[in-house]
Amino acid sequence: MHIVQVNFTCDADLADPEVLLARYRTLTAWSDALAAAGAARVTVVQAFPRDARVVRNGIEYLFRPAARLHQAVARAQPDLVHVNGLIFPARTWLLRQTLKWPTAIVVQDHGGAAPGDGRNAVHRAIRRRALRAADAFLFAAAEQADAWQRAGLFPSNRRVYQVMESSATFRPMPRREARHASGVDGDPAILWVGRLNANKDPLTVVAGFEASLAELPSAKLTMVYQADDLVAAVRARVDTSRALQGRVRLVGRVAHELLPSFYSAADIFVAGSHREGSGYALLEACACGLIPVVTDIPTFRVITGGGRFGSLWPVENSTAFANAVVAAAHSDRALARARIAEYFEHALSWRAIGRDAMAAYQSAVAGRRARW
Repeated sequence: MHIVQVNFTCDADLADPEVLLARYRTLTAWSDALAAAGAARVTVVQAFPRDARVVRNGIEYLFRPAARLHQAVARAQPDLVHVNGLIFPARTWLLRQTLKWPTAIVVQDHGGAAPGDGRNAVHRAIRRRALRAADAFLFAAAEQADAWQRAGLFPSNRRVYQVMESSATFRPMPRREARHASGVDGDPAILWVGRLNANKDPLTVVAGFEASLAELPSAKLTMVYQADDLVAAVRARVDTSRALQGRVRLVGRVAHELLPSFYSAADIFVAGSHREGSGYALLEACACGLIPVVTDIPTFRVITGGGRFGSLWPVENSTAFANAVVAAAHSDRALARARIAEYFEHALSWRAIGRDAMAAYQSAVAGRRARW
């Protein structure tokens, strides 16, 4: 099977193809995973201000301006086209018009669109018709597709496949080395990696952590973040609590290549997200064997095996969070780390994603050819 992966997005500051590939790690890792899973040929067609071509690990990356992107895909004559993002229905429809009928199109959700976006009925009708160009859809959690299907935006005869959006290549470092490099400490050492914004809900996590200190007097919470919308509120919450002072460390931004030391030094990974397209930081944490204590949302249910590996707690419930952290701290942490790392390799690694994606692609191609 020849697969073409299409990426319509290109950050405005990217002027060099190699720099783009370095930044878009999921784009390259997904392509490598398909090749490792048995794809006969993998091509990536990437939006870019100018023409360019790069070959890496046997994968051909074609860079084309938006006006000629569809033609580049059609000339490749793929068996299947993988479109990144549900936010491009019109472009996906136009792409369908340039392809030969046996070529299937699969569109992958990246969490950037929502079916109930408040737009008018005409726009929704156009969107619904454009999405008929797709033969199937990929979601990190199949449950995420329910709202799209209820809104009638997906044709009833189109399949939805559950394939995790991304994975991680991190692996654990020796604990002593990791603690020295990161400064992470505590018993247990609890780690947050994520934006400080309303969706991630750090204030509920901090409140729950404060409540857990009655049972975990030696615990510490380290918070790594890029966006800092709520940093002032978090800092104020810490400064006004005698229990939290000296127990919460606000680190801020950490270079991606340095994150393994933070994950490897910690015992428990926490998240308070209300919604996620997948959960990049949680995947990295699982790759390093941390015990997840995360909100009970669709993608986190998938990543934790329905809570079999770690704990799930209701959104905005700081008491439930505190109870889950205490339970994780009192568990056999070494055994839990080993089980989570093993589960990651089996179900969440790039090898697993390549396997699951290829199975979905083969089914989508067969379904399209059966319809025609």
